[in-house]
Amino acid sequence: MEMKIMLTGAVFLGGWLWAYLFIRQLMFNFMTALPLIKKMNALQEELIAIGAKRYTVISIITCSVVAAAILAAILIWCPLYVKISFGVGALLAIVLLIPRVSADNRDMFDTFCNSYYRFVPDDELRTAIFNKKTGQIKSRLKAMGIQGSFVPDFKEKKA
Repeated sequence: MEMKIMLTGAVFLGGWLWAYLFIRQLMFNFMTALPLIKKMNALQEELIAIGAKRYTVISIITCSVVAAAILAAILIWCPLYVKISFGVGALLAIVLLIPRVSADNRDMFDTFCNSYYRFVPDDELRTAIFNKKTGQIKSRLKAMGIQGSFVPDFKEKKA
């Protein structure tokens, strides 16, 4: 009985980790990366290279395949209590992640900047995106004659 309880706890953490690694990446791709790429392309076609979309699609396919394989293994070979424990862990992680995965969240915008700066052809804009300086990004876009509408306004919390 004790081993079943320990296994259930481990699988609960495994479900949470599965969701955090794979579902979080899929949510980032669909809720942050693709919308920001679409907004950048709408402003100017060459603002971000076509490779950015390919990079995101490859990430989506890879995460989907690995996540599905792990989920299939759990559903096929594990007893019901393990499936439930895995599902509860994954559901908890997803519920905790949903409010944080959007382009309006500073951490997600910074993650986008870390991953996608290399797809920006303009040197100054690429540097501003690499440094995650929203003011510099907007200034460079304005100098290029582009409205920086894809850059969210973040209000810094004052202590």
